[in-house]
Amino acid sequence: MSKLAFSIAKSRTKFLLLLLALEIVVLSCISPYFLSLSNLLQITQFGAGLTLLSLGEALVMVGGKDGIDISIGSTMSLSGVIFGLAVMGGASIPVAIVISLAAGAALGAVNGVLIAMAGVPALIATLGTQYVYSSLALYLTGGIPISGFPESFEWLSLKSTFGIPNQILFVVIPVTILVFILIYKMKFGRRAYLMGTNPEAAKFTGIREVRIRMGIYILAGVLAAISAVINNSWLMTARADAGTGMEMQAITVAVLGGISVAGGSGHLGGVLIGVIIITMMNSGLQIANINSVWQLAVLGLILILAIILNHMMNKFVIRVEKNRE
Repeated sequence: MSKLAFSIAKSRTKFLLLLLALEIVVLSCISPYFLSLSNLLQITQFGAGLTLLSLGEALVMVGGKDGIDISIGSTMSLSGVIFGLAVMGGASIPVAIVISLAAGAALGAVNGVLIAMAGVPALIATLGTQYVYSSLALYLTGGIPISGFPESFEWLSLKSTFGIPNQILFVVIPVTILVFILIYKMKFGRRAYLMGTNPEAAKFTGIREVRIRMGIYILAGVLAAISAVINNSWLMTARADAGTGMEMQAITVAVLGGISVAGGSGHLGGVLIGVIIITMMNSGLQIANINSVWQLAVLGLILILAIILNHMMNKFVIRVEKNRE
């Protein structure tokens, strides 16, 4: 039994898969409609954007220096609004997408400059830009959603190929693969992890911290912009509040997936499973007609428990390994 507990504690993937199996059983008991095809497809539609935001948040946290991006939801909102304004200004969908991605990169770069160059703590810097980006999104739209996108835009999020939603098949999967290659097969990712694990050692090895940290926040901004484009296609509108509360969910997913808030540890694979767990939980609570206020409370509780769990599992693994020595 102790060997099994140690194996689960040491492997975040095993723990999350066990948690996911338990969640499916519980939610299936709560509602017979939970595992219906229509509900599962709706889960993937919501999970697509959250996956990209969570990957961006996880990268920021991996880089250490108390890395966090509170503005990632507002970046999504503002990038989506800029996309809508570009389309309304006569730009084609592909051109508007490029403009939106450039905006996301620029917004992420602002965070990078404040944190990596100006030395502002990440929490304060991104909290400030969250307010600024949210205000700009509201100002540009006047609080009125931008609509009137061409029907062809529905193809991205409201259509499927081979039974797989297009936003998953043609956006989330390719982008996720590219992110994994960047982080686990290239120097950028190794340097980001080293910065989070041992910043002093990173300096001695010649890693340019400012460049890497800037790159991390820019990438997080681009991922938020891609999420915005997917969301615009799903709703066929660009809303100034589209990303409201998404930063909370992205942080929860990252921590639940095993990404350390101290930086330098955790695998993005756990983040992907964490997305499934959180999106299924949200769907299950909605099917069970749980008030949205309590849904937020559950999300906050999961975040707290995930942080405590990370700490307890790490202590358990260290204690067992010491006893073996």
